[in-house]
Amino acid sequence: METRRIRVGHSPDPDDAFMFHGIASGAVDTRGFAVEQVLEDIESLNRRALAGELEVSAVSFHAYPHLAERYALLPCGGSMGDGYGPCVVAARPLDAADLASRTVAVPGRLTSAFLALRLFLGREPRHTVVPFDRIPDAVLAGEAEAGLIIHESQLTYREQGLHLVLDLGAWWSRRTEGLPLPLGGNVVRKDLGRATMVTLGRILRESIEYGLAHRAEALGYAERFGRGLDRTRADRFVGMYVNDLTRDYGARGRRAIARFLEEGAASGAVPRLAALEFVEDDVRP
Repeated sequence: METRRIRVGHSPDPDDAFMFHGIASGAVDTRGFAVEQVLEDIESLNRRALAGELEVSAVSFHAYPHLAERYALLPCGGSMGDGYGPCVVAARPLDAADLASRTVAVPGRLTSAFLALRLFLGREPRHTVVPFDRIPDAVLAGEAEAGLIIHESQLTYREQGLHLVLDLGAWWSRRTEGLPLPLGGNVVRKDLGRATMVTLGRILRESIEYGLAHRAEALGYAERFGRGLDRTRADRFVGMYVNDLTRDYGARGRRAIARFLEEGAASGAVPRLAALEFVEDDVRP
């Protein structure tokens, strides 16, 4: 039987690496598919998905309405901030109310962090796009008055001398009476056909479950992508974004995604979707 190549895009970060360790290590049966990992920052993956380049990819939920004609959502593999999330930081103490008049360094216009900040402000923020791993330094250098940080900077900004202005995950939780903030999800291209889409979803779920069941082993792999995080903080970061909501969104996670995109559509930031399209599997966890 001919091996079929499947390109899977994800960020080079500890949480995504943890999810994909089962596949990368060969511990998970890939059912005859040759899975090629494509590691790029999330904004680059959003742009590649807009072009339909990858069969499976992590994308920002902010980007998904622009991709929905070509891609469906897998029911697993998502990152959600459950009471925490992307943060706005500054080089000196700043009130969140002042962000409307400040220039914010952001990691990309299609990131979910950018949409959440837009919803908080009630309009698009004044911003400059900076690679996500350069944002803390850009703020300290005065290139922007504040920075919207994602990934491991959420755990390290204080030791870099930055001050918290706003935790968007905590704000969203208060706004929605406890819903998590949807950040990134995995999508699969519809032209693969339902059987392949379901199979790829199962492979990804099994990889996530393998990591959760073999945590120390998967953390050892994930540490390589931590950009300076020690084992303790890598473990904490993975715990924040790889959990039961990652294994399966469930009703609560799906409500959160729908609410986030409904508010995004109402703000004019994204097209309105008639419904969210998930790859439903008859074998659910």
